[in-house]
Amino acid sequence: MRFDIITLFPDIFTSYLRQSILNKAIEAKLVEVHLWNLRDWSTNKHQTVDDRPYGGGPGMLIMAEPVFLAVEEVQSKDPTPATLVMLTPSGQRLNHNLVLEMVKRPRYIFLCGRYEGFDERIRIGLNPLEVSIGDFVCNGGEVPAMVLMDSIIRFIPGVLGDETSLIDESHAQSGWLEYPQYTRPRVFRELSVPDVLLSGDHQAIAAWRQEMATRDSDKNK
Repeated sequence: MRFDIITLFPDIFTSYLRQSILNKAIEAKLVEVHLWNLRDWSTNKHQTVDDRPYGGGPGMLIMAEPVFLAVEEVQSKDPTPATLVMLTPSGQRLNHNLVLEMVKRPRYIFLCGRYEGFDERIRIGLNPLEVSIGDFVCNGGEVPAMVLMDSIIRFIPGVLGDETSLIDESHAQSGWLEYPQYTRPRVFRELSVPDVLLSGDHQAIAAWRQEMATRDSDKNK
């Protein structure tokens, strides 16, 4: 799967791309990530890509022209058509089902905003898939882009060392959260591992885990 990320701050991604599962996926050529600086498509000598909104108001808006030029050129960098994604608080809420749909596509262009957002003509003219990671505002689209990419790559075959871990994790089964888990020591600061997990009774353990997952899911509704 290929990700092209258009951003004003590509260096934000540098450390993230070198860590853990994503780095291993890139090294194994299961994932490609390409970073693009939106300022490279500015049409003036100062490389500005933002301007004041018509009608007044606080802050600055990302201009339409550099975004259109960037998306069109980045699309041409690979013969595989890309799905354009705009990270925005007004987008579709990211959840498990959306991730499962997104992993079916081979290539994405992520458009990371800044300031007060995008000129509306970007939304109208480019018709991106709009995604929000929650009902709050970040300083830009870079962190939401990382969250979205991190969620997607886990479902690419070969990325996880043990793909069975996807089966029981949170939200994978009927929206349940994952059950509580314990490791050694058996007792830590007077907190003990539940006896059922030490019983060797796999049926009882499965029932306990289902009960705990259901309980925790109900608490979070």
